[in-house]
Amino acid sequence: MSKRISAKHKLDRRVGENVWGRPKSPVNKRDYGPGMHGQRRKGKLSDFGLQLMAKQKLKGYYGNISEKHFERTYNEAVRRRGNTAENLIGLLESRLDAIVYRAKFVPTVFAARQFVNHGHVLLNGVRTNIPSARVKPGDVVEIKEKSKNMALVLEALQSAEREIPDYIDVDPKKMTATYMRIPEFAEVPYACTMEPNLVVEFYSS
Repeated sequence: MSKRISAKHKLDRRVGENVWGRPKSPVNKRDYGPGMHGQRRKGKLSDFGLQLMAKQKLKGYYGNISEKHFERTYNEAVRRRGNTAENLIGLLESRLDAIVYRAKFVPTVFAARQFVNHGHVLLNGVRTNIPSARVKPGDVVEIKEKSKNMALVLEALQSAEREIPDYIDVDPKKMTATYMRIPEFAEVPYACTMEPNLVVEFYSS
């Protein structure tokens, strides 16, 4: 099992939820934690435990984001006007790899990160290989011409597993995605319950 798949499955098992809504998630068959003690009765989590779990789930959802980078994103959300939890979600959804994933150019957020890293994506016509690059409303994300026939892309676009959210306008034929606006938390199609307010409490406590 690859490191990415292992990490993905481990997160699902640890939080006891199908974080990405995928049919192959191990919690579909085993809804208990990983390891030899995973089936023990779960004790009630403390407030800190709930906050930590919310933070780990949200951070893990967006792939291999480091703790340092996630905290930096949170600090930027604090500096912006408005609700910090909403700002945090907006910043995470504005990542280039998140847009690639939401546009259904790839099947998973992990694949999106690798897809961008390998130089298959153009941002406003310019090749960009930084997954965390910030996409602004009005920006156009496009798959490079030579990469449009990749089986990974064609299968993802045809998949009925998830829908494209309203804040991204996708042209499947041209394989372009326009980031229409920064979404509100309620608009983001998470497959499980996310609690960014608890993430804010975690960092502010």
